[in-house]
This record gives sequence, structure tokens and C-alpha cells, in this order.
Amino acid sequence: MRVAGTLAVVTGASSGIGRAVAVRLAGAGCRLILVGRDEARLAEVARDTGGEVVVADLADSIAVAELAERLARDGAGPDVLVNNAGIGSIGPVAAQDGADLDRLLAVNLRAPVTLTRSVLPGMLERGRGHLVFVSSIAAILGVAGESSYAAVKAGLHVFAASVHAEVGSAGVGVSTIVPGVVDTEFFVRRGSPYTRRFPRPIRADRVADAVLRAVERDRAEVIVPAWLRVPVMVRSMAPNTYRRLAARWGGTS
Repeated sequence: MRVAGTLAVVTGASSGIGRAVAVRLAGAGCRLILVGRDEARLAEVARDTGGEVVVADLADSIAVAELAERLARDGAGPDVLVNNAGIGSIGPVAAQDGADLDRLLAVNLRAPVTLTRSVLPGMLERGRGHLVFVSSIAAILGVAGESSYAAVKAGLHVFAASVHAEVGSAGVGVSTIVPGVVDTEFFVRRGSPYTRRFPRPIRADRVADAVLRAVERDRAEVIVPAWLRVPVMVRSMAPNTYRRLAARWGGTS
């Protein structure tokens, strides 16, 4: 669907992929609702995009419920929802802190599920709209030291696929964006900077381009960068071979 003139909600819009997506959608003619925790940085994005700022911590179930209620009642509701907000976690699974896992589940899974449920009825009633879920290559391949993060993102990935199967024939598009390593503040915020020599991080702008193409071309899944399709296919067709290769070249990011 063409995005010019539509209303789009972008979560995690204050920085990284979310900010890049907001800028790209604004450039394509979208009106924006920018959701995030950092009011000052959201205001900067709003100045660049003309978007409306909504400050909300998606780890807070009450804040998510209030945001969901607002999106459901705001006129006809948004035409596009980009579920981008996410947090990371790193470390051995045996040492996983329960509070960290709860926060991962809240931000990376519960919030997008709740927001999707709030905007979907309006989209179905209008017979148009688009849902975007920003997943991770970790959700497909698994990454040592990121087991909980990968598992929660895998849950989001399958949720998106299930929603696509449910509403795809009703005029509502559903796209899952699967980025590899992206050059953002994500790794610093999770408490461990990215130090591996391979694969090298890509710019957030490339993910934003993938989001816009997915919406306008109704793409169900986009892996970015595209070469990551190769390990995905190897894992699917020869899982034992993939595990041996991953043990040799993979490890903790």
C-alpha cells in the first residue's frame, strides 16, 4: 500500500532503527506518531519529521494499556503500526536474571502484541492497513549468549506469521523485518558493545528502507542484509552442518 497521506505509529522512535524508520516514512509522506521513553530525543525526531510525540515506557504494562487505548480511539486509528521498540540481553542462559527476562518479554513481545490487538480491529473494519514487526536474525538462527533475547524475538516472529495467516486476505498487510547486526546504541544499552569482526554492522537506514519497501510492496518477510538468507537456508536444509559452522564462526556477539 502507498504510505503517502497515511498515519503511522513507530515505537522505539527516539533512536536507531526507529528513528531511521520515522525519517524514511516522513519522507514518503506519512504523518507520524512517535513512541518512546526519551522525551528530549523524541522531540528532536519530531522536529525532523513533523511527528507527534507520545512518551511511554513499553516495559510498563499500564503505560502500554493506555497507549493501546489511545490508538484504538484516535479517530480511525493508524494505517501503519511499526512495532520496533526492543531491548537486548546478553550472558549465559544459566545466569539469566528473572527480572531481565520479564523486561525482555514485556518490551519485545507483550507490548507489540497488545498494540497490534488495539489497532487491528480498525484496520479490518477499513479493509486496509499494515503491521510491521522488527524481529532479528537471532530469532531464526539463535546466537550463543543471547538465548533469552533470541527466544523472545522468535515468539514475536511467529506471532507476526500467525497474524499474517489470519488477516492477510482481509486487506491488512503484515511484514516481518529481520535485521542482522545494525550500527545502533542497542549493544551498548544491553551492556556489551559489539566487538566481532564478522558480520559487520549495517546502517539503520538500510533497515528503514526495508520497512518502507515491505509496506509498499506488501512483503511478508524481509531479511536485511540479503546475504543472511544463506545461513538461514543452510540451517533449514542442513541443521547439523549449520551447527558445526556456527560453532566455528559464531559464538557470542
